[in-house]
Amino acid sequence: MGKDSINGLKMIRYSAMMVAWVGDKDLACEQLAIVVHFWDDLSHGSLKLLTLWDPLPSDPRSEQIVASLALKL
Repeated sequence: MGKDSINGLKMIRYSAMMVAWVGDKDLACEQLAIVVHFWDDLSHGSLKLLTLWDPLPSDPRSEQIVASLALKL
């Protein structure tokens, strides 16, 4: 990720999505945590509403990641 930080984050994000689809929620949450720690265009709404992320909402770790992206009012 050091040489191409923007595309590297996109690759990690899509990898997280794919491993979630095949059922590896542990790896998906680890990768998702990396992506949201750095800048990325993922938002609270996109993780909650897009069907691409449907395998993850039932996992408590993903709920914590999604909650961290919520707007603080």
